Amino acid sequence: MISTAISYQICITGLVQGVGFRPFIYKLATKYHLSGTVDNRNEGVIIHISGEEDILNEFVEAIPMEAPPAANIQLLKIEYVEYESFSGFSIKKSDNNIISNEITEISPDIAVCADCLQDIKSQPHRQNYSFTNCTNCGPRFTIINGLPYDRPNTSMADFELCDSCFSEYSDVNDRRFHAQPVACNHCGPHFSLYYKKGVISQFSSIVSEIASEIDNESNVVIKGMGGFNIICDAYSANAVSELRKIKHRRAKPLAVMFKDIDALRLYCSPSNQELQLLESWRRPIVIMAANNFPNSLVSSGFSTLGVLLPYMPFHYQLFDAIGTNALIFTSANLSGAPIITDNAMALETYSGILPVLTYNREIVNRVDDSLCKISNEQSRLIRRSRSYAPSPIRLAFSVDGILAVGAELENCFCIGKASQAILSQYIGDLKNADTFDFYESCIQQYSRLYKYTPKRVVCDFHPNYLSSQYAENTTLPILKVQHHHAHMASVMAENNLQEIVLGVILDGTGYGVDGTIWGGEFFVGNYNSYERFAHFAYRPIPGGDAVIKQPWRTALSYLYYIYAEDIWNLDIPFVQNLNREKASLIIQMINKNINAPLTSSAGRLFDAVSALLGLCLESDFHAEAPMRLEDSMQQTQLDLSFPFDFENGEINFDLTFKALVNGIMEGESIPRLATMFHNTIVEASAYVCVLMRQNFDINKVVLSGGSFQNAYLSSQLENKLDRLNFEVYCHHNVPTNDGGIALGQIAIAANSTFDDKGVKDFAG
Repeated sequence: MISTAISYQICITGLVQGVGFRPFIYKLATKYHLSGTVDNRNEGVIIHISGEEDILNEFVEAIPMEAPPAANIQLLKIEYVEYESFSGFSIKKSDNNIISNEITEISPDIAVCADCLQDIKSQPHRQNYSFTNCTNCGPRFTIINGLPYDRPNTSMADFELCDSCFSEYSDVNDRRFHAQPVACNHCGPHFSLYYKKGVISQFSSIVSEIASEIDNESNVVIKGMGGFNIICDAYSANAVSELRKIKHRRAKPLAVMFKDIDALRLYCSPSNQELQLLESWRRPIVIMAANNFPNSLVSSGFSTLGVLLPYMPFHYQLFDAIGTNALIFTSANLSGAPIITDNAMALETYSGILPVLTYNREIVNRVDDSLCKISNEQSRLIRRSRSYAPSPIRLAFSVDGILAVGAELENCFCIGKASQAILSQYIGDLKNADTFDFYESCIQQYSRLYKYTPKRVVCDFHPNYLSSQYAENTTLPILKVQHHHAHMASVMAENNLQEIVLGVILDGTGYGVDGTIWGGEFFVGNYNSYERFAHFAYRPIPGGDAVIKQPWRTALSYLYYIYAEDIWNLDIPFVQNLNREKASLIIQMINKNINAPLTSSAGRLFDAVSALLGLCLESDFHAEAPMRLEDSMQQTQLDLSFPFDFENGEINFDLTFKALVNGIMEGESIPRLATMFHNTIVEASAYVCVLMRQNFDINKVVLSGGSFQNAYLSSQLENKLDRLNFEVYCHHNVPTNDGGIALGQIAIAANSTFDDKGVKDFAG
């Protein structure tokens, strides 16, 4: 049988740029003795290839099977084209002049690989070179200025390749074949240490000085992959105390970077899932149980640690030089501000206070370290940033041209390209002026990178959110979406659900369509409509937003609602330790309805119980009270719960509070009471889900909202609903907190009708 040569054009989309995909295709085509070309385009990787059809098909089948580890092929499209004879196979230079609004995925940053760490020790031109990388690792999103992903479109453009690096870059058999950030001691970026002795540029001296500072219990500012960090010896009480003063971070736990898994195992017993996360190319911070870590200032009394492993060459080099096997590793920004990326700003902030290590390559896109935990043996993202952003969420419908501006706190925004929802990296609290500036500039950067012009905008229903005001100022057609409907739609979109579902949304704050503050919500609906079936009973929060920092106010409000003036007869520490004068003023606010809005918030309920049990009367950081309540349980195993009432669509926890008060007076332990409270929320939520299933004959339940960052609550409710034969869906790759709101907003907008003449409020 005589085979006839033919030609294919193959278009591959997904995460296929910045991950060594073109060199992989080159080597694969050479292996099969095929001829043609491969090049990067805005829309992805384009292959023109000729050969016998059976061999071509073997080549195509091998692509997804043998692709680079960080690659993620979403679509592989093959077209027969007119036969073309090629002389061998080659990688074409990217054609930036081809006009296309189609955009491929941008690779997140990738932790340094083992091969590059070995090269730092063995290759003469990379001896101790801290910016060593290859096609399998190194900076990507943090250095990219534009697409396609080629060196001229990155902050490596100013660094001309030396002969050695160019030879590697051009050699198909080399691991650095077409690696865009490739560099060495002769041609790449370099460090400078700004120090009390002056400026040091010689690398061995830099490492020696920083090691001396750390070993002598001092702090050092270093420029990382996505921004500046502060580091110090995690075992040193003096160093950590000084860091907390500098950062104005009195109690919030600090992340610890361990030298390796053996060092981490001294205090943690990671599960298989936690190990997979820690050692993955993403290298996030993972929150896990810790035992007897010797410096209590690190965790501020929590039984968990946020831990991570080295991910830049310099991290490994530093650990080789210092005496400790654990470093505090936290961002160098001051409280509330975005992470610092600019050398001049870092020097202005810390010069004369701490040594500052910079390098002369620009950080184009700032990213914090990503944060996650394992619950029910599955990864849950809490902060989606380095090594996750800007990978898109692929949807079953088009979101093209829609800009979702997100929430106020823990902000991420989202842009729509075709069926891709492209979530930004973690932005932060928009109430901070510098963070809001970062937010605006980041939207502009994404618009430029992705050749994106928004045609419609969707925002939160809350009129005073700065993100909502930003949406108003665009003058585009606007859709306003209720906060908790967006939470529900977010988990639906992540799990590709199209039908009507039941939603359990346990959250802190969201503006309700009735003018109250929602947060303990039970919905039935889909993207374009929802019904509020039930909610936690309304209670006043005296002082409005002030209760977030002073949970004792909410606890007092709950107790006063139940006991009225008899509250003063309660023989419990919470009441006995109240400042009677301040408490009386709070009660007056409640009685006179002065700045005491009503809320159904699950977050405020957890705040109240945390304060009532004496765990957190005043918060030093966001969500401290519910975090301490969760942590107080530790490993308590208990199936008991408290009573609650359900009537007229309201879950009333007055009986729960009475039982808590009685338990305190009877000397019950705090872990036991905290566990029983959590179990009560699980039982109440499951009870309402059963009622909704009976009413609507719907069996799919989605769980979302900031309260589900609580691993005990989320895992126990998922397991309870599973035992009741529900199909349960939750977040894994998108935060369940407000960092996931924008995904829900864009999904709702894509399935709703806009009024091109003005604003549409979507109330359900």
